[in-house]
Amino acid sequence: MSLIEVVDVSVAFGDPESPARAVAGVSLSLQPGEILGIAGESGSGKTTLCSAIARSLPAAARFSGDILFEGRSMNAMSTREIRRMRGRDIAMVLQNPMTSLDPLFTIGNQLGEMLQLRAGIPRREVRKRSLEALTSVHLTSPETRLGQYPHELSGGMRQRILIAMTSAMSPKLLLADEPTTALDATIQEEILVLFREIRDRRGTSIVIITHDLGVIRRICDRIAIMYAGRIVEEGPVEDIFSAPQHPYTRALLASIPVLDGTEVTLKPIPGQVPKLTELGNSCAFADRCPDVMDVCRQLQPTEFTVGEKRRVFCWQAEGAS
Repeated sequence: MSLIEVVDVSVAFGDPESPARAVAGVSLSLQPGEILGIAGESGSGKTTLCSAIARSLPAAARFSGDILFEGRSMNAMSTREIRRMRGRDIAMVLQNPMTSLDPLFTIGNQLGEMLQLRAGIPRREVRKRSLEALTSVHLTSPETRLGQYPHELSGGMRQRILIAMTSAMSPKLLLADEPTTALDATIQEEILVLFREIRDRRGTSIVIITHDLGVIRRICDRIAIMYAGRIVEEGPVEDIFSAPQHPYTRALLASIPVLDGTEVTLKPIPGQVPKLTELGNSCAFADRCPDVMDVCRQLQPTEFTVGEKRRVFCWQAEGAS
C-alpha cells in the first residue's frame, strides 16, 4: 500500500471568477521508504503541493481533491487529527531554518520542548534524547550546541539541527522544501547523506522539492517535473535523465550549466512562465515549446504511460496518437 496518494489535487487563490491555480489536477503516489524529487521553475507549484500534502495551506487557499495517508482520506480527518499527524507522521524541513528556529531560545530549549510536547518524552530523559538527536545528524560538540542560539550557528549547522528535530519524531513522511539552497557544495552533499541515512535507518519516505536537478539525481528514486501547477512528466530518475520525453523536461536538463574549459555554457529556456490566472484548456508550455503542434494549443495533454513506470503529459510522448 502506498504511504501517500495524491488524488486530483488542485489549489487556487484569488478571485473565484479568475483564479490563480497554483496546483491543477495533480495525482501521484509515494511508497514507504521511497525518495521522490519534485522539480520545476519558481512558480511551478512545488511548494504549494508540499503544503497541501501537509495540510498547511494558508487560509486564503481553495483546496480540492483528496490526499490518502496510509489509505485513509485526510479530508475525513478532523482538525485535531491533522494537527496530531504533523510532526509525528508528517514533518517538514524548510528552505531557511531560521524561519523554523526561534532566535530567542537555545537549541536545547526548542528541541526539548518538541520532544516533550510532540513525543511525550519525560523531562528526565529530554537531555539524553536531545543529545542523541544531534549526534544522529553528525553535529560536532552536541553538548555545546544545546546551549547555543540559532544565530551562533552556521547555515549548515542550523539545517542539521532542523533535520534532527524532525527526524527525532520518526515521521513516516518527511517533506523537504529546498533543503540545500544557499549551502555550499560540500555542505549540500552532507545534508543529502543525512536524508539517505534517515531513509535507510527509519524507513522514512521523503519528498525533496528543489530546482536543482543535480540534487535529485544524487539522492532520489523518482522524479516529478512540474510546470504551471501541473505534473508534466514523472518516473524513475535514471530513466528520465537518460531519455526525457516532455519538451519541458528536455529544456530543464539542457539548462544545467556546463563547464567548458574556463567558460560556463548556459542554455536558458526561452519565453516566460504563463500567468496562472490565464491558463486555458491547452498545454501551458505551448508558447515556449520548440515542438509545438496545433493540438497543443487546443487541448490539455492527457496522461500517456511510457514503459511500466513513467507518465508523460505531452501529445508527442511515445504511445501518444
